[in-house]
Order: sequence, then C-alpha cells, then structure tokens
Amino acid sequence: MRGYAASSVIRATPEAVWAVLVDGARWTEWDSAVVRLDGRIELGEKVTVYPEVNPKRGFAVRVAEMVPGERMTWRGGMPLGLFTGTRTYGLVPDPDGTVTFEMREEYTGPFAPMIFKSIPDLGPSFTRFADGLKRRVEG
Repeated sequence: MRGYAASSVIRATPEAVWAVLVDGARWTEWDSAVVRLDGRIELGEKVTVYPEVNPKRGFAVRVAEMVPGERMTWRGGMPLGLFTGTRTYGLVPDPDGTVTFEMREEYTGPFAPMIFKSIPDLGPSFTRFADGLKRRVEG
C-alpha cells in the first residue's frame, strides 16, 4: 500500500475543526494546494477536487464515510477495484484541549504500483492542507 499523510495539532474543539473541514466552498481561502472544489462534502455525495499540482484535472471521489467531529473518508478510482484511492480525515481530541488532525491517502488495487509512479509528490500539498486548516481554525 502506498500513499501520503500529514497532521497538525490545532488549538480548538473537534466541532470547530470539523466546521472548517466540511466547508468545501471555502477551502481555496485557506488551502493553497486546492484551486477548486466542486460538490458538497456530505455522506454519499460526489466531490471533485482540483489540486494546485494539476489544476486542469479534477479528481472525483465519493464521501464514503462521515462521523461528524471524528472522521471522514473519501474514495475514488477505477472499476472492479483495479485502482482505489482512499483519503481519510481524522480528528483526535487530546487531553490538553487540542485536536490532532490527521489526513492520509492510500492507494490499493492491482494497478496501484503503476499509477502511483505517475502521481506527483503530494507530500508538500498534504502538509500545506494540514497547516492551512490549523491557521484557519485558530485564526
């Protein structure tokens, strides 16, 4: 399994972080790695993300799981499980009143090794997302 991950510790409640995380219409205000997001971030809905690394190509995913204030999973890929990308957003409340935000994307399926080679390094954009979310919520 291959993929990317990023995290940040945010001085806020899980509810405050969640409110910003699911407001896709405003992502471009705080996440320089996303140039556009189409769709509603709601369970079962289709969302298309246009990343800064390839702004003309949107990546369509479905919101596959949503537990408000805790976690959300997006999934997309090819038919028959030939390639699947799964992105998980998680919020873990810490005893000191902060929240650890975690974002992970993993690629699976028989075509994953080949397709992974063609995906640009998303590590920096994942870090920008986590840092941007922190700044937006804390600001």
